[in-house]
Amino acid sequence: MSAPKEQRTEEYILHYWPRMPGRGEYVRLALEYAGIPYTERSADLMTTITTKVGTPPHFAPPALQLPSGRVLSQTANILNHIAPRCGLAGELGSTLNTHGTEARAVLRALDDDALEKAEEERAVVNQLTMTALDLQDETHNIHHPVATSLYYEDQKAEAARAAKVFRETRIPRILGYFESVLVANPATAKSDDSPLAKTYLVGARTTTADLVLFHVIDGLLFQFPKRMAKLKETKKYENVFRLHERVPGEKGIKEYFASGRRLKFSLGIFRHYEELDGEE
Repeated sequence: MSAPKEQRTEEYILHYWPRMPGRGEYVRLALEYAGIPYTERSADLMTTITTKVGTPPHFAPPALQLPSGRVLSQTANILNHIAPRCGLAGELGSTLNTHGTEARAVLRALDDDALEKAEEERAVVNQLTMTALDLQDETHNIHHPVATSLYYEDQKAEAARAAKVFRETRIPRILGYFESVLVANPATAKSDDSPLAKTYLVGARTTTADLVLFHVIDGLLFQFPKRMAKLKETKKYENVFRLHERVPGEKGIKEYFASGRRLKFSLGIFRHYEELDGEE
């Protein structure tokens, strides 16, 4: 006997921890950008996502329940799935949206060449999204370099050593990588007349990669304010910092920030410890 079909709704439900932006914030940013309604649930979170909301069980939040009733987890996976509907998979990649009659008609009209290019662009957006999320994971490991199950106070010496290396080498290297992506973007390479021209990672429109990089830079500014200020002064990463300045003015994001619903950084992934920061 086949499993019962999930009941379809028009609602997205984000299962995540309360009172912290965390990894759930990337999903919020995408849905807020697109103006797509969603609700959040955090009660009995781990039991819910591991035993109560679909198959296979989910290892950790965030988990997003789709209008179909199916639930997805893993941040990059969720973003890759919803990006076309949110208009965040690139100009071509967003034509892969399957939500709604009009969107499906556009998708069916694509020839093989257009479909291939759309899939490739969506993959490039996901590639850059995942790279930015890798930076987030490295950042989290700075204050938990030995084990996430231990308190920061149990590994302060190791954290200080890890933070020094991260500040000196890893932050500049990763900022430099994204700066090179922004400069090399063929869609904006010749647009030198606007200071915001080279602030798009793929094409000339906002994607999930832009939103994720924005939030990661925002977190680094909170966690390492002295180091990030010094790096900004060098002007080696001007377009990265301009992207960070551009995103809050985007439609949906501007309204989200003004609403007061965006949660502040505290003791989540990005944590500020004065002793771990420095200009070098």
